[in-house]
Amino acid sequence: MAEANKVTILADEKDSERVTSELDSVPPSEEGVEPTEEEMKNLRRVAKTIPLSCWLVALVELAERFSYYGLSTPFQNYMQNTPDDDPHGKLGLDQHGATALSYFWQFWCYVTPIFGAWVADTYFGKFNTICIFSVVYILGIFVLFITSIPSIADRDASLAGFIIAVIVIGLGTGGVKANVSPLIADQVPKFRPFTKVLKSGEKVIVDTNITVQNVFMLFYLMVNVGSLSIIATSALEQEVDFWAAFLLPLCFFSIVLFSLVFGKKFYVKVPVGDKVIARSFKVGFIALSKLNFDAARPSLHPEKEFPWDDLFVSEVQRAFYACKVFFFYPIYWLTYGQMANNFVSMAGDMDTHGLPNDVLQAINPLTIIIFIPICERFVYPFIRRFTPLRAITKIFIGFMFATASMVYAAVLQHFIYQAGPCYDDPKGCAPEFAKVPNDVHIALQTPAYFFMGMSEIFASITGLEYAYTKAPVSMKSFIMSIFLVQNAFGSALGIALSPVSRNPKMVWNYTGLAVSCFIAGWIFWFLFKHYNYREDDWNNLEYEHEEQAKAIEAARDEEKAVEAEPLNPVTSLTVSYRDLR
Repeated sequence: MAEANKVTILADEKDSERVTSELDSVPPSEEGVEPTEEEMKNLRRVAKTIPLSCWLVALVELAERFSYYGLSTPFQNYMQNTPDDDPHGKLGLDQHGATALSYFWQFWCYVTPIFGAWVADTYFGKFNTICIFSVVYILGIFVLFITSIPSIADRDASLAGFIIAVIVIGLGTGGVKANVSPLIADQVPKFRPFTKVLKSGEKVIVDTNITVQNVFMLFYLMVNVGSLSIIATSALEQEVDFWAAFLLPLCFFSIVLFSLVFGKKFYVKVPVGDKVIARSFKVGFIALSKLNFDAARPSLHPEKEFPWDDLFVSEVQRAFYACKVFFFYPIYWLTYGQMANNFVSMAGDMDTHGLPNDVLQAINPLTIIIFIPICERFVYPFIRRFTPLRAITKIFIGFMFATASMVYAAVLQHFIYQAGPCYDDPKGCAPEFAKVPNDVHIALQTPAYFFMGMSEIFASITGLEYAYTKAPVSMKSFIMSIFLVQNAFGSALGIALSPVSRNPKMVWNYTGLAVSCFIAGWIFWFLFKHYNYREDDWNNLEYEHEEQAKAIEAARDEEKAVEAEPLNPVTSLTVSYRDLR
C-alpha cells in the first residue's frame, strides 16, 4: 500500500513537472522561427490562409444580413407614409414618428446581443445559441410578412404586427449577431508570430492577428454582400407591395439554417467557460475597489484563494481597456444611423427620376464590397511595408470619414432647401406640390453613402476585430456584445434628436452630427493612441492561453493513458530506487 501511494505521489509530481516543462518548451510558433524584437518592429506582417469553416460561418452572416437589411430598407417608407402617399407606405406615422421608431428598432437590435452573449458564454456556446435564436428570428419575419398583407391586416393590425415583429426579430438578431462574429474568428488557429521567407526572397512575419483582421474583413464583406438585398426589396416594395419585400428575406433566411446544419461538423466550438462572466465581474470588482488589477492576482496574494489565475486577470484587464475604446462609438453609430432614416427621407424630397427613394442605400455596401479587397490586397500591405497600421489609428480614420459624410449631407441639404418648388418645406408648401419634390437629382446623395462606407471599413470592422482579440477566451461573445450595444446607445441618442429630424431643421441636424463626430474622433485619438504600442503584448496573452490549454489537455491525456495501463512492478521499483538515490 505504501509503495502504491509512493508511486501515485511520484506520478503526480511527474505530471506537474511535465506540465510546467511543456509550458516552458511549447514551440514559439506553429512553424518557423520566432522573430526577434528588431524583426517585430521592421518586418512586414502577413496572414495565413483562411480556413474553410470561416467561409461557412461567413455564409451564415451573409444570409442573416440579407434578411436583416432586406427587411429594414422598406421600414422608413412603411412607417412614415400612407398607402396614398408618394412613395407609398402603410402606417402613416410621418417622418418624426417613423424616425423615432426606426431608432428604436436599431436600439433593440443592438441591446439584445447582451442577452444572446450571456446565453452563449454561460450555457449553450456560440453555435447552439445561433441555432436557437435563428428559429426566433424566422418566426418574427413570418409575423411581419403576414401582417403586411393588405387583404389580411388593416392599418391598426399592421401596426400591432409590426411592433411584435420588431421585438421578436430584434431578439433573434441579437442572439445571432453577438455570436456569429466571435464564431468565425474562433475558426482561426492561434499561434505566436513566426518568420518566413517568401518566394520573392522577402522575409516576413506570419501573424495570427493579421489573419484575424482578414477574417473580419471577409466577415464584413459578407455583411455587405447580404445587404445588397436592399436593391431587391426596394424594387419589390415599389413594384408589388411591402408583403413581397418581406417575403424575400423570409425565404432567404433558410440559407442560415442550411449552413448551420451542413457546417456543424467543420466548426471549431470553444467550450463554455465555468461561470466565466461572474468570475470576470468579481475580478473587476476587486480591481475597482483597490484601484488596481494587481489586487486580484493570485501570485501577489498567496494568502488568499482565488478561482482564477494571473493570466485570467490579465485578460480581464485587457478587455477593460478595450471597453474604454468602445465608449466613443455611440457618436459614430448615431451618424451611421442617418442612412437608415434621414437619408431616405432626404431622397424622398429629391427628384428620384423613377427610382425608389431608398435604393441609394445600396451605394454604401457597394463601396465596402469594392474597397475591402483593395484595402486587404493593396492599401494595408503597402502601409505595413513602412509602418504598422494599428487598430486605434484605423478607428480614428473611420471617424473622420463619417465626419465627411455628415458634412456633405449638410451641404446637400442646404442646396435642396435652395431649390424649388417648395424650398425648405419639400412637398408641403401647397396642395398642388404634395407629390412634387425639389429640383435636385437623387444621384447627388452618392458621396454621403460612399464616405460612410469607407468609414465602416476602418471603424466598424476594426471595432469587431478589437472586441474579439481583446476579450478573454471564454468571453468572446460577451465582450462583442458590449461593442455592439454601443450601436444601441447611438440609437438612443437618435431617438432624443428625432424632434429635429424634420424640415426645415435638417441642415443643423447634419452639421451638429459632423461637429460631434469630428470632436469625438480627435478626443478618441489623443486618449488612446498609446494603445497602439501595447498591441503586441496584449495579443501575446491569447497565445499564452492557447499554449496553456494545449499543455493541460496533453497532461490529462497522458494521465488517462497511465491510468489505463496496468501497474508495472519493475517500473515502480526502478522509480523508487532512483528516488532513493
